[in-house]
Amino acid sequence: MLDHVSIAIGALDRAAPFYDAVMPPLGMACVWRAEDAIGYGSREAAGYLTIRAGAAPAGPGCHWAFRAPDRAAVRAFHAAGLAAGGEDDGPPGLRPHYHAHYYAAFLRDPSGNRIEAVCHEAPP
Repeated sequence: MLDHVSIAIGALDRAAPFYDAVMPPLGMACVWRAEDAIGYGSREAAGYLTIRAGAAPAGPGCHWAFRAPDRAAVRAFHAAGLAAGGEDDGPPGLRPHYHAHYYAAFLRDPSGNRIEAVCHEAPP
């Protein structure tokens, strides 16, 4: 299990609006900002994320999946990401080839990283 993750992004000023929009629906508020990085979540809790300016990955970037508390959060993540300049890489919906209740949405951040929100729970 991961404690924290850092995602390399090309330009912080382009990536910040995207991550500021997509992380709150997943329960990860912005907790600090520096000139070259932004932190989301809590250093005391699992699931801490940092986006860090620097060399973005070449090609299609990396794939980062974040657990959403419910399907509504997956939809909110996707809508917020599109509104903040992310590119659609798979709309919210079931992905039964993973398992019967795998509900996810995929976006590309401004540096090309593939960002996913996923809920594994059956609907209420």
